[in-house]
Amino acid sequence: MLSPHATDSTQTFVRPEGCTEHDSCTTVTGDGRWMQWAAEVLAGKGIDRSQALAILNANDDQLMDILSAANRIRLHYFGKTVQLYFLMNAKSGLCPEDCHYCSQSKVSDAPIPKYTILSREKLLDGARVAAERQSKTYCIVISGRAPNEREIKAIETIVPEIKQKYGLNICACLGLLNESQAQRLAAAGVDKVNHNLNTSREYYEKICTTHTFDDRMETLRNVRKAGLQLCSGGIIGMGERREDIVEMAFSLRELSVESIPLNFLHAIDGTPMEQQEYLSPRDCLRALAMFRFVNPSSELRIAGGRERHLRSLQPLGLLVANSIFVGDYLTTQGQPPQEDYHMIQDLGYEITGQAMVPE
Repeated sequence: MLSPHATDSTQTFVRPEGCTEHDSCTTVTGDGRWMQWAAEVLAGKGIDRSQALAILNANDDQLMDILSAANRIRLHYFGKTVQLYFLMNAKSGLCPEDCHYCSQSKVSDAPIPKYTILSREKLLDGARVAAERQSKTYCIVISGRAPNEREIKAIETIVPEIKQKYGLNICACLGLLNESQAQRLAAAGVDKVNHNLNTSREYYEKICTTHTFDDRMETLRNVRKAGLQLCSGGIIGMGERREDIVEMAFSLRELSVESIPLNFLHAIDGTPMEQQEYLSPRDCLRALAMFRFVNPSSELRIAGGRERHLRSLQPLGLLVANSIFVGDYLTTQGQPPQEDYHMIQDLGYEITGQAMVPE
């Protein structure tokens, strides 16, 4: 990935010390090693960091071989299914954090809507739309550092009603959570909590200074203690090195994250990263493939920036990933749902786990 901060060592894969030309960590030459690695992954032997970096460093001539190998892993765990998620921005703006990529942060001048948590009626109507769009999971997202008592109670109240009426899975993204809050969400019927690591531990201070990587790790541990599934991923294209992307993927593997949303930075005017846009569609595909190799059995979702960065290569992304958002994102637009349905159908895939739509 052509990050403006990349060095020569991030542009060319260098054989690690101790590896010989016959080892799997050597420079790949398009000789079928990708498929060999896929077979090893399916046999229970995970790839290491040097192999993951080799995927990101591979040239475009090797991309289709990499995607074919990653597709083998995807088919093993998920077949030809695609799970749809629907995102509801339940509270917008008004955030005291300084996340440099986010249009809702205190350091953003982006002209976005700003409102407190939505009413019961609006949250329930969002669930109706999620069900109508063939989504299985309804993601309720609020801005802010952490939820206040009113916001927690609103989630506790609406979740049982949504599940009873529509049969949707609920993923809550509420910011930093303590053990008690995570337990309350579990008791209310929330299925999983989203809290993204976003990047590597080393690079985190470059994208946010009001909380730390460890703060995010603590929230994920609290969620796991409460018996909830973890939804955690990150953002690519914020000026990080390829090694940072690899470290993020391995951090998620160590947490045994069930669902990984992978975002590609949509550089929004008014944010500190408004000029940070350098990814190509091939960069995005290599990143998705690497995440599939590192986290073979985790649900992998192509998240924000899909339409902007993958463009005409979106279908290739679903050879590796098995989930997408249908509809809009938090403060940016997605493509019309019908285009997603056609893409899935054209690939010979099928939408799985659809919610109930009351007659």
